[in-house]
Amino acid sequence: MDALLLSRIQFAANISFHILFPTITIALGWVLVFFRLRYNQTKDHRWMEAYGFWVKVFALSFAMGVVSGITMSFQFGTNWPGFMEKVGNIAGPLLAYEVLTAFFLEAVFLGIMLFGASRVKAWVHTTATVLVAFGTTMSAFWIIVLNSWMHTPQGFEMIDGVAHATDWWAIVFNPSMPYRFAHMMIASFLTVSFLIAGISAYRWIIGGKTEGVRVALKTAIVAAALLIPVQIFVGDMHGLNTLEHQPQKVAAMEGNWETQSNVPLLLFALPNEETRSNDFEIAIPNLASIILTHHADGVVPGLNDFVAEDGTILHPRVAPVFWSFRVMVGIGMLMLVVSWATVALMLRKRRDGAGRRGVSGLPKPVLYGLVGMSFSGWVATLAGWYTTEIGRQPWLVQGVLSTKDAVADVPAAMVGTTLVAYLLVYAALLVAYIGVIFYLAGRASRGQSDGPVVARPNTPSPLPAE
Repeated sequence: MDALLLSRIQFAANISFHILFPTITIALGWVLVFFRLRYNQTKDHRWMEAYGFWVKVFALSFAMGVVSGITMSFQFGTNWPGFMEKVGNIAGPLLAYEVLTAFFLEAVFLGIMLFGASRVKAWVHTTATVLVAFGTTMSAFWIIVLNSWMHTPQGFEMIDGVAHATDWWAIVFNPSMPYRFAHMMIASFLTVSFLIAGISAYRWIIGGKTEGVRVALKTAIVAAALLIPVQIFVGDMHGLNTLEHQPQKVAAMEGNWETQSNVPLLLFALPNEETRSNDFEIAIPNLASIILTHHADGVVPGLNDFVAEDGTILHPRVAPVFWSFRVMVGIGMLMLVVSWATVALMLRKRRDGAGRRGVSGLPKPVLYGLVGMSFSGWVATLAGWYTTEIGRQPWLVQGVLSTKDAVADVPAAMVGTTLVAYLLVYAALLVAYIGVIFYLAGRASRGQSDGPVVARPNTPSPLPAE
């Protein structure tokens, strides 16, 4: 493999690892705000019990995200100098805005959020939690702005081969940004919903049947059930926007080679770029045209339209985009079924006549299923990210800067060596991260303390378990 491909794989490995943690902290911050506000409103200590456990997970995830993010910034200089040389006048300020509006807020108020529950007034601690959550959202906003601009660049002019901003409003609110930001935010909330539901189900199974666990699981699974239909709608809008601005990506997602009407939706296929066709197709007639154009005879662009006269391929590799898109959609459909089925079971009276609803009425297979879904949001997020980023190829900035023109002239062996090192470190850290979460869940369920980051208020203990 040459340096270009190895550099791409290395950047993909770094961002794949990094994105896991902001995907949790972005939404988990707002979930903690909800827990804190519910406690302020009701004085029901189960909400602070839930807050006390999940703020530990937030702190762990936040630390992992910050550390892994540092590696990302270094790669702009070591592996992709052409990116900043050509579009740094736009990318640089956007990254700086993230620091100014997000990191400063988080750095100032994170300590109060983690350690101040019994040391400051309730409104101060609540405010700190809100500001940290807002900071994580602003961080996501500026990163999505830059990423969206790379897909649908607007508001600039090229002078001597370098991009210069002419309209910052057009740069920030570029055509794909609203859809991409909404899609990512909901993905984060779904990731956190299933994480909370899964870990809470695990705690319930091993004996941690407290009111804090109960309320966290209920909150998470109801949120998932409400959000997944919204995500499907937003995803459809995002797809239509992509069809308008990046039709070659949509053609790869659909595995459609010829521009035509009445295009079927491929449930399974093996895209073959040598023959420029698909092998072993299983399809639903007309459905791709209906989804993308809302008409059965709607015309869907084909990949063969994106081949230059000299034979240069101007569309992404089809198989990775085709399959990553189906993984994302498949996980989303599984989330829909699991969340709705679980809510239905929670609302149904137990047949033993106890008259209770909720977690206590869930059979063990359902609880084990939720545990298995704990990190399903990660899988869906990564699959969607791969669809988006591989689907932009061969461009780094659509129509402005190709990937091959931005890569550094670094020996392939050097890139390959550091790639292996990254993968080994990231694998170890990922195993440790997941292990620590389950370790914390186990200790909390057994009533043990690791010096909680949120001090227990001087109030009676939570209600006893069932």
